[in-house]
Amino acid sequence: MKKSILMASVLAASSFSVNAAEIKFLCYQDANECDVLEEISSVWENSTGNTVNFEKVGYDVVRDQLENQLEAGSAPDVARVTNLGGLNKYYLDLTPFVDAKKWEANYGATLPWYRKPSGDNGIYGWQAQLTVTGPYVNVTMFEDAGVDMPEEGATWDDWAEALRVVKSELGLTAGLAMDRTAHRWAGPAFSYGAKFHENGVPILVDDGFRAFAETFVGWHKEGLMPAEGWPAGGGTAYKNAAPLFLDGTVAMHMSGSWMLGNYDANITDFEWKVVPIPCGTGGCGAMPGGSGVVAFKSTKQPEVSASFIDFLSQAGKAGYFAANTGNITAHQGLQKTGIDYSGVSQRVSAGLATFAANAGKAADSTPQAYWFQGYNKNFAIYGIVPDYITKAITGEMSLDEALAAIDADVAAKIAE
Repeated sequence: MKKSILMASVLAASSFSVNAAEIKFLCYQDANECDVLEEISSVWENSTGNTVNFEKVGYDVVRDQLENQLEAGSAPDVARVTNLGGLNKYYLDLTPFVDAKKWEANYGATLPWYRKPSGDNGIYGWQAQLTVTGPYVNVTMFEDAGVDMPEEGATWDDWAEALRVVKSELGLTAGLAMDRTAHRWAGPAFSYGAKFHENGVPILVDDGFRAFAETFVGWHKEGLMPAEGWPAGGGTAYKNAAPLFLDGTVAMHMSGSWMLGNYDANITDFEWKVVPIPCGTGGCGAMPGGSGVVAFKSTKQPEVSASFIDFLSQAGKAGYFAANTGNITAHQGLQKTGIDYSGVSQRVSAGLATFAANAGKAADSTPQAYWFQGYNKNFAIYGIVPDYITKAITGEMSLDEALAAIDADVAAKIAE
């Protein structure tokens, strides 16, 4: 999608009549997302006379500090967030300022992720990118080891066996790494049959959850997964496993679509690809997610903030953002017509197609993934699982003790 197309959309800016104002945008950046949003915002600024003051930060700032800012009354007007439902009480409802019917038509599948758990019809944020979890594989390692990669529809057990052979043939210290968070853990757990809720009430430890927990702990005990991964993290802390894939420690990284740009830019000494999500008795589980742009009730510029977000959400701008950041769009019209990814590499384009297919498989076979993504306390659960599963891996607790603790902590979080 060319810049000329973006500039031509100036006339399509929101039709709000507002006085010139400045809004602050707290924007975390994985790759170039905030740079592209800033480029798009310049069109809106030229059209409206308003100004967007970007504060570009690392993800940890938004994850660890934003809610404190909101509580202290020092929050920005607008922010890029991933804890979509968990921050709902702070969100500005955009409904009075936007065409709600258009928003429902274009983003109806993701709008519930931002709403109160009791349910409402508010419009609280623009889903800027749709992410989905899945595995990256070091193709060169499989070729050097003389191992065929399992085909689409293969199970996690199939992949684990293939990775054992690669590990053995190449003398690796481990075969598979996974980011330390229940967001990555959930997809395989769904494949093993975990439900994560019953009639809208969170439950974690069922037969499917236990089956994957036993498998996951076993992979660590046998050395298929590295000591530098989950065991090296403490408490509820998140830990990115990307360095273990980048440096060739492992042949597979269970991560997500947001890593495409990073790997495309930084991996030069081996071939890699995204593979279809492994399956199991419970289906082919992947976790959807992504980031959204929201405004807060505390803003002194509610109409201006809403105007800006509405502008970003329009098809031309949403498509430009997806094309130039290498992301999957949440705009349902664009999902049907497609995004021109001609500006990205073949590896990224192929990876996006595989991740999009993974999202479709998850929607069909493990719909609980979409429920869990919209659950307002999912971020708390993301930390509870690695805390206790790690203790089972290291021997600090038995697996039964760890699973009982997970149940107890989840119940306590629900009751808060």
